[in-house]
Amino acid sequence: MKKWIGIVSALLLLFMVLHRTPHMAVRTKVFFMGYPADAFTTGIVDDEYHNEVDKEKFSSLNAKAYTLTEPPVEKATQGELRNYLVKKVGFLYFAEYYGEG
Repeated sequence: MKKWIGIVSALLLLFMVLHRTPHMAVRTKVFFMGYPADAFTTGIVDDEYHNEVDKEKFSSLNAKAYTLTEPPVEKATQGELRNYLVKKVGFLYFAEYYGEG
């Protein structure tokens, strides 16, 4: 029983660390989308354009947009996976691909 509690505690701690900051949430999302090298090497900056244009929408979602400086390229469409929306839920952050929209 102690072994299972230790494993669950370690997984919960890892999850919390990977979602503790907006940048870590974006890196985690990119990693699990299948681009582990890009997740560790790309820079992340505020997406000033989307944050200004969608200010009211993002405010109601408790979210902010971020852009990768060297985004991964999707294999199927050759499109750059550049923009991500990061929502804050409690003290954790969750990222999702936002597209070029």
